[in-house]
Amino acid sequence: MAAVRVGERYIGDGYPVFVIAEIGINHNGSLELAKRLIDGAIYAGADAVKFQKRTPELCVPQEQWYIERDTPWGRMPYIEYRKRLEFGQAEYEEIDRYCRERGIMWFASCWDEPSVDFIEQFDPPLYKAASASLTDHALLRKMKATGKPLILSTGMSTMEEIEAAVAAVGRENLLIAHSTSTYPCPVEELNLRVILTLKQRFPDVPIGYSGHEVGLAPTWAAVALGACFVERHITLDRAMWGSDQAASVEVEGFARLVRNIRDIEAALGDGIKRVYPSELPARDRLRRVR
Repeated sequence: MAAVRVGERYIGDGYPVFVIAEIGINHNGSLELAKRLIDGAIYAGADAVKFQKRTPELCVPQEQWYIERDTPWGRMPYIEYRKRLEFGQAEYEEIDRYCRERGIMWFASCWDEPSVDFIEQFDPPLYKAASASLTDHALLRKMKATGKPLILSTGMSTMEEIEAAVAAVGRENLLIAHSTSTYPCPVEELNLRVILTLKQRFPDVPIGYSGHEVGLAPTWAAVALGACFVERHITLDRAMWGSDQAASVEVEGFARLVRNIRDIEAALGDGIKRVYPSELPARDRLRRVR
């Protein structure tokens, strides 16, 4: 069965679903808010929190640098806004310390190669390639070269692009997340059965789900379809500033998400038909012919 070791845990078939609370940029450049989101993820029962790391000068096309945007800090050029959202050395040192103190894994999606070098100093248990990076094979190889497991997110990608990315990095220590890159995503575009398609196409790779829908039911359905890990954005308030907030789950909702994932795991069982001891009284009372 497909399984990958992440820290002291395994992600894969036969193991508990690994739940990732995607903080991303929902912290809006505030370390205090980031800590509150970490606390919320722990309260909800998540296994890990994830951030996003970019070098704005590399990730923002130059023609967009000086386009004026309204932001929480007033109107400013887009490149300055992106810089305001980025945590640097001091903030990530504190995030690393805080997560270790609280006992939760943290890692990041790196959007450029210098960001991989930056995050690697904190020895994260794994990396994730955002859907936007799936065709950047040099970046994928950079993350894979760290020796850490790598999650490939597959939103806005064709099967041919997914297969090319897998070929570029190899299947060892690899995980793949089905995703649709719309924020929020209408349910008719989630196409959860792609999870089954990916499991069939890559039987030796753990397949998961990165959801951007409103609501929780599709994520539970993904688990029922066999997703080995799930990722949802977490927020304190979906009305907060930020492009990902509307597709995020508030803390109490995230706790419900995790709680019901554990119920689904227990309910799925092992597939072996048996008569349970709790059924015997009814069997003796009701069954006339044996």
